[in-house]
Amino acid sequence: MIELLAPAGNLEKAKTAIDYGADAVYIGGQAFSLRSRASNFSIEQIRELTDYAHARNAAVHVTVNMIPHEEDLEGLDDWLKALDDAHVDAIIAASPWILDRARRLGCRFERHVSTQHSSVNSATVKFWQNQGMDRVVLGRECTMEQIRQICEHSEIAIEAFIHGGMCVSYSGRCVLSNHLTNRDANRGGCAQSCRWKYRIFESGPGKEELTAENKLFSMSSKDLRGLREIPVLMEAGVASLKIEGRMKSAYYLATVVSTYRRLIDAVNAGESITEEFLEELEQQLDKAENRPTGPGFLEGIPDSHMQLYREHAELVTQEFTALVLSERDEEGWIRIQVRNRLDPGQELEIFGPDILPQIIHFQDVLDDEGQHPAILNKPMQEVRVRWDGPVQAGAMIRKTLKGTGN
Repeated sequence: MIELLAPAGNLEKAKTAIDYGADAVYIGGQAFSLRSRASNFSIEQIRELTDYAHARNAAVHVTVNMIPHEEDLEGLDDWLKALDDAHVDAIIAASPWILDRARRLGCRFERHVSTQHSSVNSATVKFWQNQGMDRVVLGRECTMEQIRQICEHSEIAIEAFIHGGMCVSYSGRCVLSNHLTNRDANRGGCAQSCRWKYRIFESGPGKEELTAENKLFSMSSKDLRGLREIPVLMEAGVASLKIEGRMKSAYYLATVVSTYRRLIDAVNAGESITEEFLEELEQQLDKAENRPTGPGFLEGIPDSHMQLYREHAELVTQEFTALVLSERDEEGWIRIQVRNRLDPGQELEIFGPDILPQIIHFQDVLDDEGQHPAILNKPMQEVRVRWDGPVQAGAMIRKTLKGTGN
């Protein structure tokens, strides 16, 4: 059975991803991990997460994927042993030394070769197989046909990215952040300098500026959205479908994971994947995106339409407004936690682990002071609400495009 693998920057996000349908989550620990700005996990939190995941037949992968310099090696053995004692299912590492060290220490978890190695052919996968690795995460630079050929000629599990950010360079090979901010991209400090806006000048005397005032230049690409390629990836024999984004919100993860879960389950059930169904799923993904998306390399070498050379907005199209905290009580009240400004009279949409997205309307709102507020604008405030329709603790409520309020 194919694995849907989701990122998580903290414990709440990891549990959300599992609840919304992820078969596995990948996280960063407080040592030897990239994404130093994520709320990386302590060993106690990793133990809590593995217990939570395993009770729900899900797995936990821990990134140990920094490129270590000499001074970074201290404490590695202790960290690997601690991860093993916490019963993590796999580590994802880029350093051959770290991968081999885990073997020498007798660690029981699987060893997955990070995408930072830019493994993009079956010969490279064969090399890692001969080193005793359990899985190879392919570089994002593979086309769909290349992925198919690699899977056909490989005897170990293949993991491929299906959604999220794209690196301006071969993954793990960029030093732009190092030069511009002195933050090492390969040791957890990437400043995403490719997404900055730059003024472009001619070289030579005069240095005439080539960029207009309102059209500054960036080097980043559109984010990856491989939704339409999922049936083909599954048929090709990919073992794990990977979502990128350990810095993303719990709402983003719930939306993206649940959407891909629906498609994967439909394919596994032998259902006909219609254009109407794919368009519906794309509309769901649109509700969490804040950057333009495209197929990346999956449909072939990208052209200029996949790039973001000019100014572009980064706005969420639908706003996550509330988290459902409880089921409906005997009087019909449901407790929710406010996350963003909410007009109780507007049209809203609920979705959850067992709830397909559907419209609801609040019939009444009551705060802890017994008042009926006209506007909910205090983040993390808890109130009681009534509505007709489905309820599930852990479900999320968001505005609709038509939800303008009264």
